[in-house]
Amino acid sequence: MNDVTEALIEAVADACERYPSTTEAGGDTVWNLALWGALDQIGVTLLSVPETTGGSGGDLQMAVAVLEVLGQHSAAVPYAETALQAAWMLAECGGPIPPGPLAAAVAGSAVSMVENSDSWVLNGTLRRVPWARHAEHIIVLIGGRIVTIRRGDVTIAQGTNMAGEPRDDVLLQHITVAADCVRDVPEASVVSESTFNARGALARAAMIAGAARRALELSVQYAAQRQQFGRTVNAFQAVQQQMASMAGEVLLCKIAAGAAALSLDTDSAGTVAVAAAKTSTAQSAGTVARIAHQVHGAIGFTDEHLLRLSTTRLWAWREEAGSETQWARELGALSLATGADGLWPALVD
Repeated sequence: MNDVTEALIEAVADACERYPSTTEAGGDTVWNLALWGALDQIGVTLLSVPETTGGSGGDLQMAVAVLEVLGQHSAAVPYAETALQAAWMLAECGGPIPPGPLAAAVAGSAVSMVENSDSWVLNGTLRRVPWARHAEHIIVLIGGRIVTIRRGDVTIAQGTNMAGEPRDDVLLQHITVAADCVRDVPEASVVSESTFNARGALARAAMIAGAARRALELSVQYAAQRQQFGRTVNAFQAVQQQMASMAGEVLLCKIAAGAAALSLDTDSAGTVAVAAAKTSTAQSAGTVARIAHQVHGAIGFTDEHLLRLSTTRLWAWREEAGSETQWARELGALSLATGADGLWPALVD
């Protein structure tokens, strides 16, 4: 890690501590506008998007470092959706990047898009779009086109994931979009549904790494305080073994996310590394959450305890942007496709 990335991590961590995210009484996440403003001021909300297209520059490795910090602090902001997906798609197509938080989605077969004179008419539903209700614009990949939609032009059916983060259905009820809000994906561009999903999976892997580290920190602190049989529980060998296992999983998550970011930085189709990262971090998420709750006992399951903020995200994020099973199958298919002579180079690359 270079000095620039270290300084960036410190700045983002400081912003997260100054503007901590909160939850409502029912457990739903509260949109952290103050933190988003601080991140924007630091200049990371468009990190990894080239400066020539309106971004902040940097690479995916820097963006992953930021995502780990945000995951560690359970930050209620759509950083991944804005920087790694929405702004990236617009930049690839030479389109202007609107200010403010962005949401991103790939339209399925349930969404139609028909040209009408100097505009386009969209109809259908985008399912479980992260942070849609708080985004200024929703950037959608529809076939070979990128469409910029104003949030005020659509109907939002609110939903949440296990951690209470917004996962909304966006209802496109025969909305009209101006022609200048629709961009063709250039023939040489890497923008596709698969690369969109890969960047989403990379983001979830990085955030899992951060949330896992926070769960470990809380467990270490609690084990040093909790008394049992006249001594703290961290003095028991069985607990020490569990904590060591947990620490190993946390480190694995960090390494896997970093390796996947490096792979995508050097090869936009670095799907093998992403599939491996999402599969392994999803597995680690379950292990870390289980051990953390075992260490904390019943108190860790309460809404008031900080551990819940991390473990519910671990459980939610491991299923998003492709589940462990989906990415494991993808990894298996990619491994078979390399053939006998290509398997080992694919793994070590």
